[in-house]
Amino acid sequence: MKWKKFTLTTTTEAVDYLGSLFEDLGIEGMEIEDHVPLTEQETKGMFIDILPELPPDDGTARVSFYLDEDADVDEVLKGVREGIEEYRQFVDMGAGTITASETEDKDWINNWKQYFKPFTVDHILIKPTWEELPPEHADKLLIQIDPGTAFGTGKHETTQLCIRQLEMYVKPGMKVLDLGTGSGILGITAIKLGAESVFGTDLDENAITAVGENLEANGIPSSQFSVIQGNIIDDVSVQDAAGYECYDIVVANILADVIIMIQKQVPAHLKHGGIFISSGIIDMKEEAVREALLSNNEMEILETTRQGEWVSFTARRK
Repeated sequence: MKWKKFTLTTTTEAVDYLGSLFEDLGIEGMEIEDHVPLTEQETKGMFIDILPELPPDDGTARVSFYLDEDADVDEVLKGVREGIEEYRQFVDMGAGTITASETEDKDWINNWKQYFKPFTVDHILIKPTWEELPPEHADKLLIQIDPGTAFGTGKHETTQLCIRQLEMYVKPGMKVLDLGTGSGILGITAIKLGAESVFGTDLDENAITAVGENLEANGIPSSQFSVIQGNIIDDVSVQDAAGYECYDIVVANILADVIIMIQKQVPAHLKHGGIFISSGIIDMKEEAVREALLSNNEMEILETTRQGEWVSFTARRK
């Protein structure tokens, strides 16, 4: 199905008014483009390593909405234009011009799958659940993944850095804590390498579903890999659920700013001599993470590994 897209040139202060107008007209949802910088609070909440470079905020905004083929376009646009003129007496609506274009209804959630093909990380084969097993890799350790809407196909350099460190340190019978588990790929890798059990945490509720589906795809019982939604940095209930000083390995493939915060909490859950594998660190943040780990009296850095512009630290609890 094709959709008609309409883009309105307006001002940032008029956006909320337009949202109310669209709702009254039965328009479901809108896209907003502006040059308003993210606040410090928003940046922390999104855990962004590299902020987009925006032009100076000039107060303008572009607001887009979509109408399907059956909509009475003329009637809806008439309502939008009348609403704009009515609101002009309360707020600066800007130019108020509307441009039209057309777009196809695509399955954005699943279209990416065509680019996710089986690949190897050393002797480990990571295969999408919907792909056939390549015969030439039949002898490799197989991990099957469908990330769904959670993060983690294994293709990213940071995930591969963690996989290689897990391969180096996981021994049979170990317990692993997977922070920011996403699709569960690192926890599943740990189990495939011999870990006895994994406990995972993630802020995204989609991770719970993704981990469950991927455990089934890999023939791993849910009793071997528990996962909860929550933030172990400051949520005592999550900390208690994870347990204290009971893990041989903690792995966190998140982002540099989160690693800097989370490394303070990690020793509480690691055994003495336990290993902390961290990645998701862009190279420009390497020194900041290193300084944080060095300032932690309970941790010592064992190794720094790199792939592309990404960095991984492996540390040990003293």
